[in-house]
Amino acid sequence: MISTPLRILVLADSRSFHTERYVRELRRQGCRVLLASLENGGTIHLHLRRIGPLPWLHYALASAHVRGVIRRFNPDVVNAHFATGYGWLAGRAISRKSAPIALHLWGSDILQVPHKSPFHRRKARRALACADLTVGDSQYLLDQAALIHPLNSPCVKYWGIERQYLALADTRRPPSCPLRIIVPRHHEPVYNNLMVLRALGQLLREKKVALTVPASGSRCGEFKNQAGSLPPDSIRYYDRLPRDQFMAFLSQHDVYLSASHSDSSPASLIEAMGLGLVPVTADIPGVREWLTPQSGYRFEPGNADDLCTAIGAIMGAEDNHVPMRSRNHERVKREAIFENTVAETISLMLSLTEKRL
Repeated sequence: MISTPLRILVLADSRSFHTERYVRELRRQGCRVLLASLENGGTIHLHLRRIGPLPWLHYALASAHVRGVIRRFNPDVVNAHFATGYGWLAGRAISRKSAPIALHLWGSDILQVPHKSPFHRRKARRALACADLTVGDSQYLLDQAALIHPLNSPCVKYWGIERQYLALADTRRPPSCPLRIIVPRHHEPVYNNLMVLRALGQLLREKKVALTVPASGSRCGEFKNQAGSLPPDSIRYYDRLPRDQFMAFLSQHDVYLSASHSDSSPASLIEAMGLGLVPVTADIPGVREWLTPQSGYRFEPGNADDLCTAIGAIMGAEDNHVPMRSRNHERVKREAIFENTVAETISLMLSLTEKRL
């Protein structure tokens, strides 16, 4: 806990669960936090005015409102989340005389959005250039960001898992029959859930595996249509759950699966490893800091046969992956406790204020 409250203006999507738990933990650790957002989510926030017909204009034209918020709130630090949105807004609205900027990268703001057009890349470059501190959840993400613009004070901080949920892990629990696999990524093109359905279709029909997926995303309807011929109890759909309920729900599964085309170090992967699930992901650079042949299974992105082979290897293992699951659990305890991550981030932001004195 900090002795003198650090005043932090957080610019972030108020609809995001990551924003909600981050702001809540900053406050629990003694910071005075004002969340300002253009989105209208459930987390209590100051709602920035949306001006103009296009989303990018909302960020561009919110600068004056943010400058007014800074004059009234007088933050020690402005903490912007997502480079090409709020990071860009912070760069437009804030001079270094008013407050230093701590920028949190979220993955797609560096790995995907800057490749859409030269305009999007300029937005990312502006955000990175204006940040006094750049935080990413993998070294890979920071390295990719540095290709866009040299970084000021880059630092890797994993989102991680709350300490209390580690007690849910049972790394010696035998696998269920059928094997319970959870794919906790929404049905969006980047997450490639339809390929998972193709890969596991026969195993689902034979009732050797059971699949759990979210009931959300732009391709959810398409996923349900393609799954319509499978046994009705082979796929379970779930809606958003409160944090404690979701973590208990996640811990009841045997395998964590992500087929995403693009990722940094996914928070969901680290959570699953901390809870003792066997992790399986597409072999992309962002996951390799956590997922090695000793800690889980990787398959060729988009290769349904390769994914099916990995699941078969899990089902055929005699040791139930107890040593692997125990090592993963212990690594999460050492490196990715959410409360520690936030405390370390507060220290980094405090150092920004000390440099100004």
